[in-house]
Amino acid sequence: MLRLEARDKPSRWMVWCSPVLAIAITFAIVALLFMLMGKDVGRGLEVFLLEPFKGQRALTELALKATPLILCSLGLALCFRANIFNIGAEGQFLWGAIAGGGLALWFTSNQVSVHPWLFLPLGMVAGALGGMFWAAIVALLKDKFNANEILVSLMLVYVANLFLSYLVFGPWKDPQGFNFPQTMMFARETAVPRLIPGMRLHWGFVVSLLIALLMWVFMFRTFKGYQLQVGGLAPDAARYAGFSARFSLWCSLLVSGALAGMAGSFEVLGPTGQLTAHVAVGYGFTAIIVAFVARLHPIGCVLGSFLLSVMLIGGQLAQTRIGVPASFAQVLQGVLLFSLLACDTFILYRLRWGRHAAKAARVEAAHG
Repeated sequence: MLRLEARDKPSRWMVWCSPVLAIAITFAIVALLFMLMGKDVGRGLEVFLLEPFKGQRALTELALKATPLILCSLGLALCFRANIFNIGAEGQFLWGAIAGGGLALWFTSNQVSVHPWLFLPLGMVAGALGGMFWAAIVALLKDKFNANEILVSLMLVYVANLFLSYLVFGPWKDPQGFNFPQTMMFARETAVPRLIPGMRLHWGFVVSLLIALLMWVFMFRTFKGYQLQVGGLAPDAARYAGFSARFSLWCSLLVSGALAGMAGSFEVLGPTGQLTAHVAVGYGFTAIIVAFVARLHPIGCVLGSFLLSVMLIGGQLAQTRIGVPASFAQVLQGVLLFSLLACDTFILYRLRWGRHAAKAARVEAAHG
């Protein structure tokens, strides 16, 4: 007989082992799915797990894919630590893309000359402001009307997507674009400078790593970061200590929105080079999984972003090389999340079996 028994205190060992165990379960399921689809398991695992690391170009593409995930997950980790469940990073990402892309479009259409290293901070600020604007709507409705931030932030994703579609199908559509829903290509001067010549990886990756370091300092080495986390973990204690719940709400959402918006700006000013109706590729939603795999820790967000990037790129390679469905990577993201939730159960509970479990069950039933 098996049963779950509550631990006297949470297991610190399982806190860190749970993500590792969840990843192992996910990759075991990857192998099982390859077998069920009639694919060569060894070849499938090689394509899925090893191909994303083969060669300099593959490594730079991995870092490029991880950049928006790092930025979005850092903001979400801050929100979740403050007990603010921002599920709308995708919408904030889109507004960052709209703001950064709109600025680049203005420079391009007006033929204003600008040095790339001067435009880089302008694009970052524009993207951050766009994301902050969209996140501020969530904070305002939560602050003034106690609206549920989960529903509000999620629904605003669809509004942002529709607004982007209006722009690229309407006023911002390239008149020379053969009626495709996209803007004109941005001027080369507005592109984020490349980190390595000949590769698509840009300096946004370095910026994301620096922001991860600053986020670690803010969370664990400043009083305001401590105040924000206490407000999320123990609201009553925070109120007793005089900490402001409004500060936690506004700070976490605005920072999260700024980072997601910056990620969106990097995406359109970096590898894309224009605004299209398909800017949203799920980075904001994938970042939720990254944040939880990372245990809401900034350094963990960097590592988790690379893990999910491997899954995304590995899924694309598996689709083209061995013929798995296009949704394969998304399915595995869900498997990883559910595996993590299942493994997290053992932080607060332990499995008991045999006579000990049966005896404990009888004692519990006797005491009603």
